[in-house]
Amino acid sequence: QVQLVESGGGLVQAGGSLRLSCTASTSIFRIITMAWYRQAPGKQRELVATITSGGSTNYAESVKGRFAISRDNAKNTMYLQMSSLKPEDTAVYYCKAPMAWGQGTQVTVSS
Repeated sequence: QVQLVESGGGLVQAGGSLRLSCTASTSIFRIITMAWYRQAPGKQRELVATITSGGSTNYAESVKGRFAISRDNAKNTMYLQMSSLKPEDTAVYYCKAPMAWGQGTQVTVSS
């Protein structure tokens, strides 16, 4: 059973930065596409960014130019570097593998 553990969330002022991490319990991490999602209060969960095993990335329009997804296959870990954060980025952020979700980490951006 695959387990995904996120870390790095917190409270930050608008314009600030945070880096989220997601570590997988499986070595097949290196061959699977991974993703970050987020869910704000009262809203549906939305896709933020994806990264393939080869490192190709895609981003939601709302985060392009501000967020960067990356991965370290040797560490079974994926990252989300978030910069120029806005209050509307406030949400619970989840990492996702094809077969599992992480537990989520709260990101709160104050104005």
